[in-house]
Formats: sequence, structure tokens, C-alpha cells
Amino acid sequence: MLDVGIFLAAAGITLLEMAEAAAVGIALYGQTRDSSAFLAVAAGVLVIFIPTAIIGNYISLLPLIFVRLISATLLLYFGLRLTRSARRAVKTSLGLNKWKGSHGSEEEKGLLATGFSVGAVEAFEAAIVLVALYPNSYSSTLLGLIFGVLVVLIAAAALHSQVRKVKQANMKILVSALLLTFSAFWYAETVTNFTDLLLIPFFVVFLLIVHFVSHYGLHSPDIAHKENVQKKVSESDGKE
Repeated sequence: MLDVGIFLAAAGITLLEMAEAAAVGIALYGQTRDSSAFLAVAAGVLVIFIPTAIIGNYISLLPLIFVRLISATLLLYFGLRLTRSARRAVKTSLGLNKWKGSHGSEEEKGLLATGFSVGAVEAFEAAIVLVALYPNSYSSTLLGLIFGVLVVLIAAAALHSQVRKVKQANMKILVSALLLTFSAFWYAETVTNFTDLLLIPFFVVFLLIVHFVSHYGLHSPDIAHKENVQKKVSESDGKE
């Protein structure tokens, strides 16, 4: 018999954690334009959720602090690399160089590893709660887990097509900020627990930082040409 309370609790924690993983998957898809971004996140989730469904309590024995530290470090590394890539993309969009993304293959592998890492961490955090719910009602917990995953999958499928419309330079900035946000948040959580609502101000701060770094000192040739023309006109007017 379905225990509504347990079902809702399991569905709620699954929706919460998987929504964060899906957001990263959508962002990575916008960067790579490849569905393998979703597969990487899904693989990270399955690596945790399958054992959770099968072996239950044993999953809680894994040290969450080490999982977070390793994942936070990976996200920091790839976030910083992608910030540099975002600056190159901005230069290209402004016509300042002819960079064609020669490091695309290596960068894509890094992003896929990031997707896997995020999926695993978010699933692990959900699994800890799910394991605690198992003794009350295994079937209701499992149904809540499945329901939560299905809702997130449907929402992600509906949203991912819109990501194609975002310019690559802007998407790189968004993804960089997102990776650095999770990295900083997970580093902080190794010290003390924080509400997930802090992800919002973290993201805003890193978005501003990455945007500034990506655009600092850059001007398109058209703007530079106009500035030079205006300067010459001003100088000629001054001589007259």
C-alpha cells in the first residue's frame, strides 16, 4: 500500500537534487550541442541510484565529505578552464581573432566529466535521504524516486531545445559561472551545512565575475573604428 507521506518525501528530495543536476546538464548541452552531456549527468546519477535501490543502507557508508571535495575540485578546474575559453569565444564574437576552438575535443571531455561528477554528487545527496526513508516503506520510497526522476526528465526535455538559441560565448559564461558556483558551494559544505538557496547569490556573483573577466579590455573593431573617427573629428574641430 502506498504511503503518501513517504512517497512525497522521496519525490521531493529527488526533484530537488535532480533539478540541480538537470540544470547543469542543460547548460552543458548548450555548450557542447551534444546529447552526450545529458548522458554524462545521467551516468553519474545511475552510478549512485542503482546501488541505492539495490543495496539500500550500504550507500550511506560512503564519506560524503570526500565525494564533495573531489567533485568541487574537478568543477573548479574545469570552471576556470571554461572561463578562459569563454574569453576566447567573446574575442571571436567581437571579431578580434580567428580562434576556431582547436581545443574543443579536450574541453568537451572535461565538460562531460563535470556532468558525471555533478550527477553523482546530487544523486548521492538524494540517496542519503532515500536510504533513511526505506525502513518506513521501501515501495513508496522507490515510487517517489521514480516519479521525481520522470518529472525532471520531462522538464529537461522540454527546455533543452531552447538552449540552442543562446550564443556560444554567452553559454560559456553561464556554464563557467554554474560550475564555479557548485564548486564554491560544495567546498563550503565540507565545513558546515548551507541551504541550497545560497546557490542563487553564489551564481549571481560568479556570473558577474566571469562576465567581467571575459569582456575586460575587449572592444569590437567596429566600436574601435568609431572611437577613432570620433577622436579625429574632435581633434580637427579643436584645431579649427
